[in-house]
Amino acid sequence: MALPDGTERPQCVLCYKVLAEASMKPSKLKAHLASTHLTHQNDSEDVFRSKKARFMAKGSLTQHGFQPSTKPILEASYEVALLIAKDKKAHTIGETLVKPCAVVMANLVCGPEEAKKLKSVPLCNNTIKHRIEDMSKDIVAQVTQELQESRCHFSLQLDESTDVARCSQLLVFARYLVGFAVKEEFLFCSLKTTKSVDIMNIVNHFMEENGIEWTKLGSLCTDGAPAMMGKRSGFVVLVKDKCPDVIVTVCSIATPLRPRRSPRSSVM
Repeated sequence: MALPDGTERPQCVLCYKVLAEASMKPSKLKAHLASTHLTHQNDSEDVFRSKKARFMAKGSLTQHGFQPSTKPILEASYEVALLIAKDKKAHTIGETLVKPCAVVMANLVCGPEEAKKLKSVPLCNNTIKHRIEDMSKDIVAQVTQELQESRCHFSLQLDESTDVARCSQLLVFARYLVGFAVKEEFLFCSLKTTKSVDIMNIVNHFMEENGIEWTKLGSLCTDGAPAMMGKRSGFVVLVKDKCPDVIVTVCSIATPLRPRRSPRSSVM
């Protein structure tokens, strides 16, 4: 079901109760069925499918106050969320500053009717959060699809950074061919550990979750840390177990090469 702000939420077709996202776990669903709908506990899957079909056909969503947002309002919500994410502002700024400013300007320049339309744009904290998550997932889906459809091998680059709490972050980039153009895109960021096995598990989980084959990996670029370049159990060794022909290079970002200064240049 779709709430007025355009976000999708699970809803019971028997009691019309809107459930939390965590309620989609099988154990949670069974608990809700046993506690609230004990008489339907032994119903088959086909029975519930038919109930859902009647639920959707009767327009029960709108009868209970749930209706999909119109396209311009939903698009405006996503555009504002994108600007907030790019500017790295708090999610609450949409409801506390952006929306009030937009309503005031529309009321003064365009009139009260246009200002009323802007008031219906959902910009609350949770909505902005969901918008940013949706856009992030969509970008990852596009990049992984391009990796899967690429006719050539791709390259991975691993680098590390630190966040505001000075925790190590593992940054993973991909370079691949789309048509006749070379693209370089950011894949994901995750908390970094000092163990090569943990780094391998993080990268391997992303590859398997998004259907990317290790056999298509052509080259690997990483730093010279022992966890990465260890001869016995480094990350590179673990990658070569899955892809023996991978070409490994040391990341120039992590260890920049500085040209030697001649005696003449040092004197000058």
